[in-house]
Amino acid sequence: MVKWGFIGCGAVTEKKSGPVFRKVEESDVVAVMRRDSVKAEDYAKRHGINRWYNNAHDLINDPDVNAVYVATPPGSHAEYAITAMRAGKPVYIEKPMAASFQECIEINRVSEETGVPCFVAYYRRTLPYFNRVKQIINDGLLGDISTVQIRFSIPPYATDFDRANLPWRVKKELAGAGYFYDLASHQFDLLDYLLGEIKDVQGYKSNIAGLYDVEDTVVASFRFESGVIGSGSWSFIAPKDTRSDLIYITGTKGKLTCSTFNFSPIILETSECEQEFFEENPENIQFYLIQSIVNYLNGKGDRPVSTGITAQRTNYIMDKILSKF
Repeated sequence: MVKWGFIGCGAVTEKKSGPVFRKVEESDVVAVMRRDSVKAEDYAKRHGINRWYNNAHDLINDPDVNAVYVATPPGSHAEYAITAMRAGKPVYIEKPMAASFQECIEINRVSEETGVPCFVAYYRRTLPYFNRVKQIINDGLLGDISTVQIRFSIPPYATDFDRANLPWRVKKELAGAGYFYDLASHQFDLLDYLLGEIKDVQGYKSNIAGLYDVEDTVVASFRFESGVIGSGSWSFIAPKDTRSDLIYITGTKGKLTCSTFNFSPIILETSECEQEFFEENPENIQFYLIQSIVNYLNGKGDRPVSTGITAQRTNYIMDKILSKF
């Protein structure tokens, strides 16, 4: 039985992830932690969890907790993950893996040193939608892949205009960077899963609107180990009511269009026909990944598809684009 302790029990744990830890067989949640004791107690009572803490180290040292889910902002991922692994407890870390590539290296070093596994919540690798994309590529329906383009833009959130009370995702000390770090991490992890490792990358960032101190506009170009080349553009200050969430994968036989967050129909265009594919998500979107992690920890499954090693590559790419090193 995997007995989880949550460090952080905010919005992401309400539906995306939290319920899964009890839906999966031979898995339970025995304790949660949040710095605000009132909110920690409220979460625990609403979800039928017996213990709550306001200190992460108390949760990690709870003898009944044998695995830890780190669901805090990235700025504290490394500290909590490393402490848990040194205590002999496997960790499942929310994405991005950490606030910098260097912190990812340290997390993986401790995982290797202790022999305690580390997994990262890049759950899109397990969703039917993206595995359909992978199947289309692997079946050769696109031929030899030549290019991939990411086009992503959203208008500012209402909270972005409140300079005195900005969301944590645009505070570098908490998030590592801005919305790019939070959202593009999913896209680069997906491309790693679909097309292999990116070996060369360069990019530019800018702050156009001045709503906060981190980047609000990013462009990048990159080359995969396979020779596929790609580009991306991200705007977090698009005009009101305009959005773009598209990935184009082009090969010698066809073109595929999909999204990262909208789950719009997958469109396959070839000289012979145009096809659309629809896939259903689980009720709790992290279900399949968490299930695979629990099975692995219980000795009943293969190593999950999202580990500290795969996730570290995404932090490297983003840090290079943002000139963090």
